[in-house]
Amino acid sequence: QVQLVESGGGSVQAGGSLRLSCAASGYTYSRYCMGWFRQAPGKEREGVAGIDSSGATSYADPVKGRFTIFKDNAKNTLYLQMNSLKPEDNGMYYCAAASPARICARLSKFTYNYWGQGTQVTVSS
Repeated sequence: QVQLVESGGGSVQAGGSLRLSCAASGYTYSRYCMGWFRQAPGKEREGVAGIDSSGATSYADPVKGRFTIFKDNAKNTLYLQMNSLKPEDNGMYYCAAASPARICARLSKFTYNYWGQGTQVTVSS
């Protein structure tokens, strides 16, 4: 059974940094397409960053140059390093994984069939 557990969220001031972690278990982690999504109140869930099994990455335009997605296959952990945070980055952040049989459209929520419970990020101005 695939399990994804996020951590690392919190409250920071604008310009600050956070690193989110997603501990994965129950599957061959390195073969999966994985991503980070966020959802603000009243808004749809949107893709923030994604990484495929080869290590290729994609980023949403609003976070390019500020966020970095990377993974540690030995630790079965996915990370999202977030720098220069802005109030518009507020939201619940979710980790997601897609089974190897799925096409890895890294920023599309329809790619992913496993989701974590989320971790809250609050950025104050």
